[in-house]
Amino acid sequence: MNSTNRPFDAVSACPLSASVTPLLPLPSQAYTTASKRLPMLLALACAGVALVHSARAADPPVQLAPSPKLAAPPAREVERSQVPLYLRADELSGQPNATVQAQGSVEMRQAGVVVRADQLRYDRAEDLLVAQGKVRITFEGSSFSGPELQLRVQRLEGFVTTPEYHFAQTDAGGRAERIDILGRGQVRVINGDYTSCRREGDKPPDWILTARQLDLNLDAGVGVAEGAELRFLDVPILSLPSLSFPLNDQRKSGWLPPNLEITTGSGVEFNAPYYWNIAPNRDATIAPSISTRRGFAVDGEFRYLQPNFDGRIALDWLPYDQVAERSRYWLTFGHEGKLSDWMRYSAQIERVSDDEWWNDFPRRHLSLTPRLLPVMLQGEGDFGSRERPAGLYLRTQRWQVLQHPNTMEAPFDRSAQFGFRNSGALLGGAQYAFETEGNRFDLPDNPGYAAGSQPGNGSRVHAQGWITRPWREPGWWAAPSVLFNAASYYTDEPMSDGRTSAARVIPTFSLGGGAEFERRTEAFGRALRQTLEPRLLYVNTPYVNQSTYPNFDSAVKDYSFASIYSENVFSGIDRVSDTNAVTAGVTTRLLDGLTGSELMQLGIVQRYLFNDQLVTESGVPERRGYSDLLLRGSTRLLKPWNLEGYLRYSPSVDRVVRTIIGTQYAPAPFSTLNLTYRYARDVSSQLETSWQWPIYEPPGTANRVIRGSSNDCIGAWYTVGRLTYNTTDRRLTDSVVGVEYDAGCWIARMAVSRWSTGVSEASTQILFQLELVGLSRLGSNAINVLRDNIPGYQPLRSSRSVSPNTAFYD
Repeated sequence: MNSTNRPFDAVSACPLSASVTPLLPLPSQAYTTASKRLPMLLALACAGVALVHSARAADPPVQLAPSPKLAAPPAREVERSQVPLYLRADELSGQPNATVQAQGSVEMRQAGVVVRADQLRYDRAEDLLVAQGKVRITFEGSSFSGPELQLRVQRLEGFVTTPEYHFAQTDAGGRAERIDILGRGQVRVINGDYTSCRREGDKPPDWILTARQLDLNLDAGVGVAEGAELRFLDVPILSLPSLSFPLNDQRKSGWLPPNLEITTGSGVEFNAPYYWNIAPNRDATIAPSISTRRGFAVDGEFRYLQPNFDGRIALDWLPYDQVAERSRYWLTFGHEGKLSDWMRYSAQIERVSDDEWWNDFPRRHLSLTPRLLPVMLQGEGDFGSRERPAGLYLRTQRWQVLQHPNTMEAPFDRSAQFGFRNSGALLGGAQYAFETEGNRFDLPDNPGYAAGSQPGNGSRVHAQGWITRPWREPGWWAAPSVLFNAASYYTDEPMSDGRTSAARVIPTFSLGGGAEFERRTEAFGRALRQTLEPRLLYVNTPYVNQSTYPNFDSAVKDYSFASIYSENVFSGIDRVSDTNAVTAGVTTRLLDGLTGSELMQLGIVQRYLFNDQLVTESGVPERRGYSDLLLRGSTRLLKPWNLEGYLRYSPSVDRVVRTIIGTQYAPAPFSTLNLTYRYARDVSSQLETSWQWPIYEPPGTANRVIRGSSNDCIGAWYTVGRLTYNTTDRRLTDSVVGVEYDAGCWIARMAVSRWSTGVSEASTQILFQLELVGLSRLGSNAINVLRDNIPGYQPLRSSRSVSPNTAFYD
């Protein structure tokens, strides 16, 4: 092959010519044949491209999606020696089966690997590529630049001298004395550093990790630094003989980032969790900690996942609490499994050592009611047919009641519960559902009732069900139903009428129906669809005196749009409201004409009692007439505003008795403002505001949802917080206030959280978190606190954040 003075791939006859030419693995005779046919093949290819181009001339121009990662060929199982190697340069010389030399704007490609240099020499017999000048090699999102590269092309092994490198996976890189390429997914950095910060002259980056040797396994997503030192703002903050950090969200064993928390209850607390990746389906975390007030503690968690069961167990243990002067613990266990395709079982356990635990450690609970901790065991089986499914279940549920600092009336334990349920279709389109159940009710220890008011224990067998015949046609529906509620009671102590056993059956008839009307309209410059949805429900339940029967599990349902369309105002089994009433309501919605998404909703509903309702929670009859009027509405038409409202108006007192009004203003990413007012007459009145708002964003970086690199948005300040003010008591009940600073390659979060644990008691926590983009997070778990307290909160640079369950150092 003779040298030329023109680019090797230039084909002047085709304006859409191929830009590269295959060099390997063609043998010499094949190369001769191919070279003779190449002009003809290119001509045919150009003609085909021209035909397709002319046929699609009217189509919009195709745009390529940018990607920082050059992918390998789809057939990864093919040997690299069978994948063609492409080479282009200003000048080429040599023999394709021996040695090839290239000069000027050299570019070599093979299987997702790209090498660019000023000059290049490739020895096929030795499979050795030597590139010099301005060398740059890229593969799988990794790039390395330096004055010299030596590479075994087929094995992808070699080295780069005095390189600079960058990983798109973490948007980080650094400089080194030398980098050894050990394969497609592994590199070794010798006497180098690692950072995601921009370098400006001789000024050190804001944070930098230096190491004698840095092994980066891109496939496993792990970096290991030997002789490592981490510096932040040119101050050493960590120095270890061996340190590992994540390159992605894959799990690995090792020490997680240490946490530092400051609370009024525990003082300054430091813990260093260790994550143990036992197997792909099992892991554990052990976190020894020390606090200035309470002393040494150990927190542990074990998780498992099997084909037929999974679960989690966690334990927080203080061998000796220096404040309480005793040993303390918190234990939680959750497990779910199946014995066969139709038999399942589960367990949920949460227990603490003492009544004061929830007050001293209020944020360590999983239960929705931190003073009622459950133990629940359950087994259930499904059988029957698809048309008539049936099931059996067996449960037990017990409570641990925490009666400090004030007492509360505890619910009954269900010491034993077993039941059967069945549903299906009948003739003529009718449907039915049936359930029967037996329960043993016992009060837990220390139930909190005043002397003489404690209810007695007992047992109950009940059955309930319904038969309905629904009709549904386009635009309307109707469903008459017959329901019944039957129960038999057996009490340990005599009831108010002296009996220890009693039974009753209460029937109910209901007729529900509604319609859906729809029309097309236009408003605010967009096509819309408006619906009108009236709905009626008539309920007739005769009066049955239930005042002498025990009440094990019934309570009045919260008065809402959902509960007002139900046949019984009580939940549970033990109380059934006598009702002769009709409920009428109407809802209208505005839907986007193209997407169908809801843009606005308005609803109103009210119930009319034809007779006095005698079965009530207080025992005072509810007089016939109109019930409270419910109104609700929401709209997202006025972007970027989102408005929601709920109002309950009482005609009897001619006043609003309950209202919730909320608004959210979110004009841009990382900019949200929420304001909510809650009012319940004679109970409470609360005003809540929460926000995430930029104080300062550098020009050109505002309103960007995904930042291009860790050097974007340098020096942006945000304020975050939530304040809940009780206007009745005139005090702040809960609050979180803080700031976030996005420096580009690192993010700092600082907040103060305060929450009430009693009428005159509160706990305060100081949160500080430092996120080194591309490396890890250090400090308190502030990001979770902000996400839980601020609706619409967006973590800064969330796409760059590492998993909190990924090991940081060994």
